[in-house]
Amino acid sequence: MLGIPALLLASYFFLLTFPEPQDPGGEEEAERAARQPLISSEAPESKPDTSSNLSLQEKWTVFKGLLWHIIPLVLVYFAEYFINQGLFELLFFRNSSLSHAQQYRWYQMLYQAGVFASRSSLRCCHIRFTWALALLQCLNLAFLLADVWLSFLPSIYLVFLIILFEGLLGGAAYVNTFYNIAQETTDKHREFAMAAACISDTLGISLSGILALPLHDFLCHLS
Repeated sequence: MLGIPALLLASYFFLLTFPEPQDPGGEEEAERAARQPLISSEAPESKPDTSSNLSLQEKWTVFKGLLWHIIPLVLVYFAEYFINQGLFELLFFRNSSLSHAQQYRWYQMLYQAGVFASRSSLRCCHIRFTWALALLQCLNLAFLLADVWLSFLPSIYLVFLIILFEGLLGGAAYVNTFYNIAQETTDKHREFAMAAACISDTLGISLSGILALPLHDFLCHLS
């Protein structure tokens, strides 16, 4: 965890693109633009092809077309946060040198590392069929739930790999879903489509919380 500030510092100096120096003639123009009032007295030009001009029927038609993208992302987030909220604390290995709290912190760190890596990988790997990611994430959930129940995994390092894979699937599903929507919708519908798809992660997380908390208590009573 102590290495994260160093990674942030390295990303600032090595990943960000710094602005090119401006010529002296452009400084005066930039200063004049900076002094313009925040609220202009002139009415802004209206754009005819914005989502605010869509009728209710058009929005419903667009939303129905988005279900092919929304449902897989809901399933991914449901399984992902079901694992995080309901199973992480129960995946405890007594034969490990790590304490219970340390194991939990490693789970969270590996999950976030997987999410970070996969959300940054769109240029390297574009996934068109996000249903495959949803299926794999649900298999992750079933496998870890079975391990909590039966305790058949011999080593915590296998759980580390599964949780890293969980994070990779979650980040890949998120970034590829919104990329696919942006590519497949028209300019007129894109703004509404992107906003409507944002319910996917919220819905998946909420449903997982509703089910994971009572299941966590049930499994605790069994043990």
